[in-house]
Amino acid sequence: MLLYTRALRPTIRAPTRPFPIQRSPPSRRHFFDGNLKIARDIYFKTVFGGTIALIIAMFAIFSIYWGALWKAPAHQLNGWVVDFDHSNIGSVVVEALQASSASTYIRWTAVSSSNFPGGASQVGDEVVDEKTWIAVVVNANATSNLQSAVSSVDSSYNGSSAIVVYGNQARSENGYNTILLPTVEAALISITQSFALQFATELASTSSNLTNLLANAPQTVTQPISFTVDNLRPFDIPVATAMTYVGLIYTLILAYFIVNISLSARMMSGLETHLKTSSIIRLAPSLLFLPIFLPLLILFASQFGSAGFVLFWMLNWLGMLSVGLALEAMLTLLTIKGVPFFMILLIISNVSVCFLPIDVLPGIYHYGYGFVFYNISCAVRTILFGTKNNLGLNFGILIAMDLQVFLL
Repeated sequence: MLLYTRALRPTIRAPTRPFPIQRSPPSRRHFFDGNLKIARDIYFKTVFGGTIALIIAMFAIFSIYWGALWKAPAHQLNGWVVDFDHSNIGSVVVEALQASSASTYIRWTAVSSSNFPGGASQVGDEVVDEKTWIAVVVNANATSNLQSAVSSVDSSYNGSSAIVVYGNQARSENGYNTILLPTVEAALISITQSFALQFATELASTSSNLTNLLANAPQTVTQPISFTVDNLRPFDIPVATAMTYVGLIYTLILAYFIVNISLSARMMSGLETHLKTSSIIRLAPSLLFLPIFLPLLILFASQFGSAGFVLFWMLNWLGMLSVGLALEAMLTLLTIKGVPFFMILLIISNVSVCFLPIDVLPGIYHYGYGFVFYNISCAVRTILFGTKNNLGLNFGILIAMDLQVFLL
């Protein structure tokens, strides 16, 4: 038997390189290089289209805010004047304020004192209850007190006790500071000065003790009547602006970031293709609130005690949920490229109705009564300052907006 031996084939191995292959970087080209024509066309179309869209958004959306301030105040705020004096001073003040309605920012209405059996304090309660924006009260016996002070040469007479102005700054601090208080102060200063001049003239012609009055009780001649301002709900927490106006913009921006982060997380993890719609809806709201105001817990106990912060948390959670779900819904219609434009619209349309009272804005801005920022702002004022309690209405509108997005 012949034995065959198989020769072993030599193994050929490629020589190892001491260093990896160095690839030269792509060559840099001039922007107007002919080889970049296609890329350049895409670039110009994208930039030009985006710029045109931004310009249109600027004129179409920003005009909403400028329009709110352009003719503000476009309407007058209602004010009451109540005469408990039923004599000379009362009639002078009532007639003068009503006459000033045609040229001022407040439309004065004379309300009979018989509607307020509780006296002047009941008028203040009506101001807090937002039945009127401001009220001027001529106190009972204002005229007789002045006449008595003149007769007895009373050096302790205080003319500012004749008239009281009841205001509610926390209802709208900007409206109070820029419209209401300056208007009523200017009107009453003019009225009291005119009355003082007329009263001094009458004293000079009818009274024999004018010299004695000027020497011992000069205020009865120089300032027979004046007024005091009783700010029933002062806006005395400056940081509250972060929760009633500016901070609401931050809330929407946070919601925008959460929407983008959630979208990226769902796409990268693949959960979007596996979860039921109901699961996604339950997951998203749990991420839509950040307790950034937790260090300010002490501010919320003044009106509702320990429940104040819980109410504030629920309010902001529902508000952020409303704007967050609106942005989520727009992802489907506008895609991620168009959502920033919608966010601008959402911000401008909301802040336009929060800076001044809606009552002084053009009628088209009454849409604000059903918008997120306005209702959050009103509810925060109730929680912090004790303004009229419309929390049920405010929460109801926010919940309705959330449900509306779900139904869409």
